[in-house]
Amino acid sequence: MKIFQLLVIFIFCGNLTCFAQEKKNIDPDFDMKMAIYKEHRKEVLGFNKKNFDDLFFEFFDKQSEDKPTLTKEQYYTYTIKISIYSERLGLLYKDQKETAKKSKADWFAKNYQDYLDGRPKKEPQKP
Repeated sequence: MKIFQLLVIFIFCGNLTCFAQEKKNIDPDFDMKMAIYKEHRKEVLGFNKKNFDDLFFEFFDKQSEDKPTLTKEQYYTYTIKISIYSERLGLLYKDQKETAKKSKADWFAKNYQDYLDGRPKKEPQKP
């Protein structure tokens, strides 16, 4: 009987460690985003409102251009910097912490392929 109890405990503990495994991040660009985040965090946390506005409008101007298309690194640099500024707002304004946290997560989750897929397609000209 004691062997049965030990076996059940052993199986139970074994299953806990199997199910407690860390989930892998499914974002293939996560490492690139984290590198950009670490590189620019201190800089962006020092931004004032004008610096952020300049960054934000520059991003949307470049994103809406037909050519050149932003590279993956350029695109993520903009989105991660905007994400960091959202983090900054959460640190400065405690009453907006949840909104800032959600905004940071939304900007960090932006995907380069979605950006490319959303680009306007040029229609071929008719002869």
